[in-house]
Amino acid sequence: QVQLVESGVGSVLAGGSLRLSCAASGYIYPSPTYYLAWFRQSPGKEREGVAGIHTGGGTTYYADSVKGRFTISQDFSKNTVNLQMNSLKPDDTAMYYCAAKNFNPTQQKLLRSDFPHWGQGTQVTVSS
Repeated sequence: QVQLVESGVGSVLAGGSLRLSCAASGYIYPSPTYYLAWFRQSPGKEREGVAGIHTGGGTTYYADSVKGRFTISQDFSKNTVNLQMNSLKPDDTAMYYCAAKNFNPTQQKLLRSDFPHWGQGTQVTVSS
């Protein structure tokens, strides 16, 4: 059974950095057939996919809103997927969720409905 547990909750001033981690269990690693992603949701808004990575090939995806500021990576020794967030803005304030699905090369964007497995979420707050 797939389990995802996020860590790295925090508050930071605008311009600062935070790092989130998601521990993945249930045969996600070292399987090359999964896709892991980070989503975020703030009150009153839709859940938005911000970054994703293929466990097999390492191919990454970023939403335009975070390109150049966020970096997704995976640590095979710890079975984790990480999100390094730099140059944070108040608009980045949200609950951040780790999600997993079977890899599908035809699915180019991060859609909430494509991901059956979710973590519990971790809060990120950026103050101006």
